[in-house]
Amino acid sequence: MTVSELMSSPVVTCLQTTTLLDVTRLMRNRDCGCIPVLDEGGYVVGIVTDRDVCAAIATGEDDPGRCAAGKAMTAAVHTCLPGDSAADALEVMRRFHVRRVPVVDAAGRLQGLVSLDDMARASDTPGAPSAADVVSAMADICAHGRSAADAVEQGDPP
Repeated sequence: MTVSELMSSPVVTCLQTTTLLDVTRLMRNRDCGCIPVLDEGGYVVGIVTDRDVCAAIATGEDDPGRCAAGKAMTAAVHTCLPGDSAADALEVMRRFHVRRVPVVDAAGRLQGLVSLDDMARASDTPGAPSAADVVSAMADICAHGRSAADAVEQGDPP
């Protein structure tokens, strides 16, 4: 099963200049927990999650009506291609501790979004990661600190 068979598309997006207030409204109105941040060319430059919004405004230092998504976004975005296998996308989620992965074309333009929820819903479908694989990935994603894979990759014991 490929990512294109699982991903949501089209995806609601914003620009770096979009206010967090507008980002929050988009999340509420579209019932989503993240918004990919695009540049004017349609390239993913970040992602704003509901957690990013909360962290940005929790201190009271940032007015959500003035704070730009670019200030709150996570700039290190891990992506996959539509033709990648669902198992490969799940491994990206596991490895980088993320629940959602933007799907980009070969040029890097946003095509969709694949989530851990998508993986769970497809887990009974032939060719999709098994329910056990999804639960295992979720456990790794939710784990505090480094995963065993991160430790091994860095040459440390898990």
